[in-house]
Amino acid sequence: MDKHESRNRKNQAEQEAAAGELQAIKEVIVVEGRDDTAAIKKAVDADTIETHGFGIRRATWELIEKAYKERGIIIFTDPDYSGNEIRRRLKERFPSAKEAFLARDDAERDGDIGIENACPQAIKSALGKAHFTLTAKRGEFTATDLLHNGLAGGEGAKKRREKLGRALGIGYANTHTLIDRLNRYGITREEYNEALRTIDD
Repeated sequence: MDKHESRNRKNQAEQEAAAGELQAIKEVIVVEGRDDTAAIKKAVDADTIETHGFGIRRATWELIEKAYKERGIIIFTDPDYSGNEIRRRLKERFPSAKEAFLARDDAERDGDIGIENACPQAIKSALGKAHFTLTAKRGEFTATDLLHNGLAGGEGAKKRREKLGRALGIGYANTHTLIDRLNRYGITREEYNEALRTIDD
């Protein structure tokens, strides 16, 4: 293989790798529960926030608002009365949110209606009609950052994570979820370091 061919193959491999990265949905999908999240993750690569029913907690509202401002959201609730009411409340508060709708027939199983009952293809189709945006997955923060800053694997780590989550407005999380939130909500290294300084004061 000559140098020219080798360089072409390298460029092609780099382009394929870059294309492979652009498979995550940029917007955060707002769903009702954990089973909905599980069903969505079988269909697409996306982040979700769960309302856990109609009584949405303040911390959850704050997470949704942060996602709405920084990444955009897609409202994807069950096609039943409760789901429609949750959708209405979310749309009132976040008027520019995208919406995905699942046909009732696709969401029903043995009399139960919910996104968790839908097949991956039906979920992909519903989200596609919401015109989501694709983006490269972000990996700025890792477990090393948390260990280095006393946020994992040591005494007081849980308390520090709680303080950091409050300072950044992303809520309390275990180590795995904290890494995920730092990356998916676009927290910058400067914001992270400033938040660390505030909890160390």
